[in-house]
Amino acid sequence: MTLSLLLGLLVGVVLGLVGGGGAIIAVPALVYGVGMIPAQAIPTSLLVVGVSSLAALLPRFREGLNWPVIALVGAAGIPAAWGGAAVGRLLDPNVLMLAFSAIMVLAGIRMLAGTRETDGSCGMGPGRSFRACAPKALAVGLLVGFLTGLLGVGGGFLIIPALTIFLGLRMKQAVGTSLAIIVINSAAGFSAHAAGLSIDWPITIAFAVPAIVGSVVAARLARSLKDKHVRISFAVLIFAVAAWVTAGTVTV
Repeated sequence: MTLSLLLGLLVGVVLGLVGGGGAIIAVPALVYGVGMIPAQAIPTSLLVVGVSSLAALLPRFREGLNWPVIALVGAAGIPAAWGGAAVGRLLDPNVLMLAFSAIMVLAGIRMLAGTRETDGSCGMGPGRSFRACAPKALAVGLLVGFLTGLLGVGGGFLIIPALTIFLGLRMKQAVGTSLAIIVINSAAGFSAHAAGLSIDWPITIAFAVPAIVGSVVAARLARSLKDKHVRISFAVLIFAVAAWVTAGTVTV
């Protein structure tokens, strides 16, 4: 139980600091730290990450959210999450965990590279155009939604660079917008896995409560931290988790 509390706190801190990436930690933590099978860990992760993201979103409401982007990406992500969940049921659990490791490595590389802020068609500047924004936002929603259903990730580690580089949102707005999209995607992904699911509520609550607290506190602290330091710390952490997951999967 103590391990569940500590791992949940870690997930919440990651979510609060970088506006995503909590599920990257949550699924391996639930599988290798708590002992759940992937079929149980994925929906549990989606439940915990969705609630924690909602909590982390509250302190960021004043920073502004891009509601048209949230609506477009979220709407596309819901059916895509159902499709990803259907594909995931056909795959071997070890294949899913190795895919998770690959996604983590890509996420770490992306965090080290940073994001380039622009002011494109989906941003708030003079170049904003709903007609140009909509197809790109829908494409982002489909990709992130599919991964949400397949691997149980909220998609924040993909949404942040997509929002800043591909859709042209400023970083401060992208973090809050990302958290809102994660809430939608997590709810859709969880509903896709919910049929016949038996949740271990004591472990889930022990995991979720510190995650919620950690996400709220970290979201407030993130304002005083340098973006570069947060990105490097997150990248190092997920590289370590990726190696842990790969070693655990290969030796099974």
